[in-house]
Amino acid sequence: MTHPKISVVMPVYHVEKFIGEAVQSVLDQSFGDFELICVDDGGTDASMDLVRGFSDPRIRIVCQANRGLAGARNTGISHARGEFVALLDSDDIWHREKLALHYIHLMANPEIGVSYAGSRMIDCDGAVLSVAMRPQLGRISARDIICRNPVGNGSAPVLRKTALDLAAFTHPEDPSRGCWFDESFRQSEDIELWIRLAVKHGVVFAGIDGLLTDYRIIPGALSANVVKQYLSWTRMLRKLRSYAPDFVAEHGDTARAYQLRYLARRSVQLGNFELARDLMRKAFSLQPRILAQEPRKTVVTAGAVAIGSVLGHERFTALMRPYLKNAA
Repeated sequence: MTHPKISVVMPVYHVEKFIGEAVQSVLDQSFGDFELICVDDGGTDASMDLVRGFSDPRIRIVCQANRGLAGARNTGISHARGEFVALLDSDDIWHREKLALHYIHLMANPEIGVSYAGSRMIDCDGAVLSVAMRPQLGRISARDIICRNPVGNGSAPVLRKTALDLAAFTHPEDPSRGCWFDESFRQSEDIELWIRLAVKHGVVFAGIDGLLTDYRIIPGALSANVVKQYLSWTRMLRKLRSYAPDFVAEHGDTARAYQLRYLARRSVQLGNFELARDLMRKAFSLQPRILAQEPRKTVVTAGAVAIGSVLGHERFTALMRPYLKNAA
């Protein structure tokens, strides 16, 4: 397969519990004209042994010293031969029709550069949670991306390679390497690229119906560190200001308020209700209109903060476990 239609890029690092399901979900796709590029990011567990246990010729393995998620994605993209690039993190799972539906969407709409869909959320054991990512699908503006990130997670998008290449740049410390994701980010690298594509290059984003990715919530994962996540997101905003100051001046406070509200929910999940209260206070002080713009999610978040503050972490976790299962 010298010219597959879709290149699937999957970074692999210490995911031996999940990698088999992730790879199998790609091989089971109803759309078969793809290559699966598994990037060995220098791990020391059995993850790559499990990948090598698959005999499908569409699997390509690329090895490198550890560079992190952004670096592994960049390596995978640099080896991609397809007209489209799909991203799948190695602890997530795809619905069988995902690639077929995105391929149809992108082929029918040549103006779209990034196609995405909603996601179910699962816990570390694969149990489906009672919450899901159901993003806005149409009429997506750059403001929507910075404020609400409709793509949702790194396993949701399928990108037109020509659109993705608009954001390509040379690695600042290694001129022999091309980059798309900014490897200096260990968090917020997804939204940094999405907003750069939208604001700087005018790439069109659009979604399709369905919850086509199972996005795994793992307690203690990198994304659980609320403070680091906020600092990384703030750094992303500074980078955006360097090339789009008017855009940040218009939308920066609203975007920050939504980010603070999101991190308040993460803090509730982690049992840090004092931090959650502080984050919600700051969100409302920056942009009180988030209550009118998204009343349900804002009220639910504020209610969870209040209830958790009264019940305490253990009782609140016990209350939420039927909904969040082992992600609680």
